[in-house]
Amino acid sequence: MPTVLLTGAAGYIGSHTWLALQSAGFEVVGLDDFSNSSARVLDRLKELGGRTPVFERASVTDAAALDGVFSRHRIDAVVHFAAFKAVGESTAQPLSYYANNVGGLVSTCEAMRRHGVKTMVFSSSATVYGEPKYLPYDEVHPLAAMNVYGRTKLFGEQILRDLEASDPAWKVAWLRYFNPVGAHESGRIGEDPRGTPNNLMPYVTQVAVGRREFLQVFGGDYDTPDGTGVRDYLHVMDLAEGHVAALRHLLEQRASATVNLGTGSGTSVLQLVAAFERASGRPIPYRIVERRPGDLPAFWADATLARELLGWQARRDLAAMCADSWRWQSRNPTGYD
Repeated sequence: MPTVLLTGAAGYIGSHTWLALQSAGFEVVGLDDFSNSSARVLDRLKELGGRTPVFERASVTDAAALDGVFSRHRIDAVVHFAAFKAVGESTAQPLSYYANNVGGLVSTCEAMRRHGVKTMVFSSSATVYGEPKYLPYDEVHPLAAMNVYGRTKLFGEQILRDLEASDPAWKVAWLRYFNPVGAHESGRIGEDPRGTPNNLMPYVTQVAVGRREFLQVFGGDYDTPDGTGVRDYLHVMDLAEGHVAALRHLLEQRASATVNLGTGSGTSVLQLVAAFERASGRPIPYRIVERRPGDLPAFWADATLARELLGWQARRDLAAMCADSWRWQSRNPTGYD
């Protein structure tokens, strides 16, 4: 089976995708610098995968280190996750985000080219769409990222399109995914943000486990069924399996693709909170506060193309997302530490 270099391998989505790739029969070489992840993930992956992970500690911005990785391993394709991802932080630290997210992608592609590897699954984001012109977002919706993080993903997409145009041997899957939540059903790996969570689900789970007093709900007067923001929440294992499907498409069909990964339906903040209360048996106190600048009232995916082109669709429902999130947090109340 092909060997896949997985960048950002110890992160939330990367670690779950590592298991999904192994389950599908791929060999995996993981790469991470632990700037936003924990080395303890590797022990959990060994436990769950039944083998010692093949791992390289390095930054995707380090060209010499990348050359070493490609020299030591026969790599057939790259699944590229390594990136910073907090919207607010990206506004405060734009140079750091451009250096890591854009510079790291360029360094990775240069190393791939030097070593004759021209197949990549790229972790993009629904943030590239910006304010909706219509809903649901489909893959031909106009692109207009509204924040620094989104622009790093949009620039990354364009870099890869230019690279593919310059050399048709390059095959790329641009995966625009929506709002990953949940955890591996074992409860052994999950989302472990550093500091205050930027995303809804880990904030909810930390309230449930007693690490935070209440949930702040940003905006209660949107034009939505209950006034709170609506998003397309997607189980992280469904998302991981979407990357496997995209990789298979690249290797078997030798054709690039741009695909949304989402459930195709929206859930409001308060709907998610209610579902989590049912799954956990814990109350989630919350307070409605002012809207955050740049937040959109609602968006969700048109996931038709993923089903038709990749044979993939989300299988796990909101109840499973909440139950798996609670299993992870309740068994690991302080995360990996």
